[in-house]
Amino acid sequence: MKSQDNEQLDQVTDVLLTIEVELRELGLWQGTPPPDEAFQSDKPFCIDTMEFPQWLQFVFLFRMKILVENGHPLPTVSGMAPMAEEHFRGREESGDALVSALEQMDRLLSN
Repeated sequence: MKSQDNEQLDQVTDVLLTIEVELRELGLWQGTPPPDEAFQSDKPFCIDTMEFPQWLQFVFLFRMKILVENGHPLPTVSGMAPMAEEHFRGREESGDALVSALEQMDRLLSN
């Protein structure tokens, strides 16, 4: 059982890196976090205070790295890919590779 957990952790870590790389390649990675008030949202994905890529970078990736580094349990439900699809709908840049990485993360966390 332990090796399956380690394998999942390795896969999660790889996908976290892929998500970061995709955000950077799309030009969506930001050097400065949103204001503190943006993090006070009680809405899913902080949809009322952040753009989805900001939430990915400053909330999801940040929290997941802490969980992974400290050996804490990972979330068991994830549904980020549909949010990403909605974010990129009608935009110039294609987020297909990012959506694909998020679909992979959704599967890993929801299994």
